[in-house]
Amino acid sequence: MAPGFATDIRPLFRDEPDVKTMKRMGLDLSSYDDVKATAEGIYARLENGTMPCDGPWPKEQLALFKRWMDEGMAP
Repeated sequence: MAPGFATDIRPLFRDEPDVKTMKRMGLDLSSYDDVKATAEGIYARLENGTMPCDGPWPKEQLALFKRWMDEGMAP
């Protein structure tokens, strides 16, 4: 079964500092539409370790985000 935003991806983004910090920069990580529209850019920052602000995601979380993108970015 393909991962979904609500059940698999949204929980990866913490309300603080992730969602709160990025909202100030114009990106709502709690919004399916925002994350879907900018998924490639988000993934690039997650992959290079510049996001989140306090350290890189574990490889399993990064792989889940990539799988979500590759399998159609279900809501």
